[in-house]
Amino acid sequence: MEERLNVNQRAPRNRTLYCTDEELRELSKSLIKVADDVCVEDVADTVINQDMVAAMPFLPHESVDLLVLDPPYNLSKNYNGHLFRRRESGDYQKWFASVIELIKPTLRRTATIYVCADWSTSLLVAPVLEEHMVIRNRITWEREKGRGAVHNWKNNTEDIWHCTNSEEYTFNVDNVKLKRRVIAPYRNQDGKPKDWTEEANGNFRLTYPSNVWTDITVPFWSMTENTDHPTQKPEKLIAKLILASSNPDDLVLDPFLGSGTTAVVSKKLRRRFVGIELNQEYCCWAVKRLNAAEANQSIQGYSDGVFWERNSLSDRSKKSESKDGQGEMFS
Repeated sequence: MEERLNVNQRAPRNRTLYCTDEELRELSKSLIKVADDVCVEDVADTVINQDMVAAMPFLPHESVDLLVLDPPYNLSKNYNGHLFRRRESGDYQKWFASVIELIKPTLRRTATIYVCADWSTSLLVAPVLEEHMVIRNRITWEREKGRGAVHNWKNNTEDIWHCTNSEEYTFNVDNVKLKRRVIAPYRNQDGKPKDWTEEANGNFRLTYPSNVWTDITVPFWSMTENTDHPTQKPEKLIAKLILASSNPDDLVLDPFLGSGTTAVVSKKLRRRFVGIELNQEYCCWAVKRLNAAEANQSIQGYSDGVFWERNSLSDRSKKSESKDGQGEMFS
């Protein structure tokens, strides 16, 4: 019998995660559904295999500290057999507003909300967010991938709207500073480094995070976090959101979990999570990734408590990644 995803045809060095039929049967046993009101202890650190529209009404109110919302963009796309079709702008806004209205009761007053979108979907979700939340910023991150366009500029960025549920919220700026290599180091009159440090492998500076991120690597075939999900977000991307806007043991909700990145990163960073995903195979990929996180809690591009700009990992990080089998030299 041919394995799923034609895994026998993958290149030997292809680390893309998949599940065999037997794994799908076993891993699916850990998935849950909710059909009645539940408390946090019932759903914390679980993957709910259910339509979020059916599950959200039963989740505990005012329990979520951080919402990571990565809904289907207003594009026609096949999610492993579940087809989301592009809608008229007004219809998509109505659908998105209904999603926000379902989720909002679960948010604490101090909760932070991050909403992912491509440029065109971003135009549609912003007015809805402005009506229901306090918009703090719009992050734009470089995908460094994308198909070429003959009659337009190539799309290689996406947005993340930073919102809060009130004027009181968490933002741990020191947790998300970016470590950059200093090209032209400046010294004080006494010859000492000014706002940078000399290290064995170069000169570096910790910089405050901006709302333009160019240090993200989209998962690809040689990375252990990679799956066949068509819109998978990088662990490093989600780690920034979680470290900035939550604290250990806070509850993180992702109602469109996909292949599990938010849940996996939450686990690695000692946050509790609730993930909801309609597609059972995606749920099983998430569980398999969660199981792997028991032994390997590294996040590509994040080490020694700091985020590194792309292609500038420390020697220590390189040795660690080589040892744990990831072998990635990119950040």
